[in-house]
Amino acid sequence: MSDQNRLSVFKTYKLYVGGKFPRSESGRVYEVTDAKGKWLANAPLSSRKDARDAVVAARKAFGGWSGATAYNRGQILYRIAEMLEGRRDQYVAEVADAEGLSKSKAGLQVDAAIDRWVWYAGWTDKIAQVVGGGNPVAGPFFNLSSPEPTGVVAVLAPQESSFLGLVSVVAPVIATGNTAVVVASEKAPLPALSLSEVLATSDLPGGVVNILSGRTAEIAAPLASHQDVNAIDLAGADETLAKELEIAAADNLKRVLRPQPVDGGGWSTTPGTDRMTAFLETKTVWHPTGALGASGSSY
Repeated sequence: MSDQNRLSVFKTYKLYVGGKFPRSESGRVYEVTDAKGKWLANAPLSSRKDARDAVVAARKAFGGWSGATAYNRGQILYRIAEMLEGRRDQYVAEVADAEGLSKSKAGLQVDAAIDRWVWYAGWTDKIAQVVGGGNPVAGPFFNLSSPEPTGVVAVLAPQESSFLGLVSVVAPVIATGNTAVVVASEKAPLPALSLSEVLATSDLPGGVVNILSGRTAEIAAPLASHQDVNAIDLAGADETLAKELEIAAADNLKRVLRPQPVDGGGWSTTPGTDRMTAFLETKTVWHPTGALGASGSSY
């Protein structure tokens, strides 16, 4: 068959929930276009039921992921970077279409996103040393503080940075042992939906990251008020929506990370530790020093 007679195989994009690829429970889709308004694909239009299913999957995965060693989490994040490197051309094309960039500029965004995974992979076994440690106390005690993950985190991906911004808000959440329910950029969800294919084959346990696409406000509302969501990152919410979600999140005292101003370097700027520590809790243990035995140890 000649190339002129061949029909293109259009990709069917699906949600990513619990390590699987379901269609939206509602059966709805919406049109995704490029920066010039040209049709690219139909993306799933997630419902409230999809959001609840994603929370269930994230909670189920939390125990195993938070209990994994920091070294193991780092290996898995690095593996994600390895696989993205192998599919670089695909993501360059998707980012170029989504954001109206040239292939060279899109390539810089993709390279930065891959490097961002590597950067956070290196932090998994170091963050505890930075924010934890032994505390000086007066009396026959020793006092240790150690960070623990908050739990299930809802993440609203940035609207304007379809891939680098997405990675910049998802990687720090899971690097520290949390699980995530991610709402992809409403306008440009395809890089996020394609990322799920890498996550599914990168040794990341199912449910650690769950990716939904659709109307940000529609999906975010049930996540903000959900009693089993422990924290929410409002990076992809505008000022009005962010305020509404903060009020909804107060019902069960969620930790809320408000939208942060992006400086002149945009999401390309090397991040600090803020997005990791935003979703960590500190556990402090007091223990009596005791008397020294013959062996020199305390008891």
